[in-house]
Amino acid sequence: MDRSQSNSDLTPPRRFRRPSPFGLIIMVVFLAFLVQGVLVMEITPARLASGAVNLVHFVGRALPPAMNDLDVIFWAMLETLYIALVGVTAGVILSVPFAFLAARNTTPNVIVRVITRFLVAAMRTIPDLIWALIFVVAVGLGPLAGVLAIVMDTVGFAARFFSERIEEVHPGPSEALASTGARRLSVIGGAIMPETLASMTATSLFSVEKALRSAVTLGLVGAGGIGVELTAAMQLYNYDEALTIILIILVCVLGFEQLSSAIRKRVI
Repeated sequence: MDRSQSNSDLTPPRRFRRPSPFGLIIMVVFLAFLVQGVLVMEITPARLASGAVNLVHFVGRALPPAMNDLDVIFWAMLETLYIALVGVTAGVILSVPFAFLAARNTTPNVIVRVITRFLVAAMRTIPDLIWALIFVVAVGLGPLAGVLAIVMDTVGFAARFFSERIEEVHPGPSEALASTGARRLSVIGGAIMPETLASMTATSLFSVEKALRSAVTLGLVGAGGIGVELTAAMQLYNYDEALTIILIILVCVLGFEQLSSAIRKRVI
């Protein structure tokens, strides 16, 4: 090794580079929005300190959790599970045809694909709480509005991942079946579905976890479930009952996540 090569090896790497003019503009705009956001939201040390004191008062009034209405909370939580399971089951079933129409290798034509992808994106973009408000107006207060909101949210979530997995399928088996004269549905059922089924199952389980968390919050806008009880407890300053509800929600969500994880390990 000569001296020049040894000196070049000892040269420290450049850690920072001067940002480009476009990068500088992005940074300035980002900082301007950040500062403006902090000012608009009035985030001050005094407010944060006051909030911390109020939080301590809340915890003091919430402990110990109330145990006198466990039967009401139990049935409300059971209703939440019903909303999540019914909504996500219907949503996953509806996601399958949406996915095949949106996937590049299974759609009948480009127009159908573009329209389907737009519909799926619209369902995914609108938050589940907004869907719940819309369906509360449409079908009234109660679990049905929650179920319909979960259906829309699940289709927007699952159909996207289903279609992406379908597009990743190796074309060999499909082309072999098509060369024998098999129709489109036969190709989908015989070549594409078997290869995508495990991934679809895993995505469906993620959808159930997501739906369970969504079903809890949908009650805040009157779409049924445990959220109704939580809202009532908070509005009546029954913080001990609210803490009981929060703990039960936490146990149910964590329990189902563990169950879902165990099922995924066996399926995939």
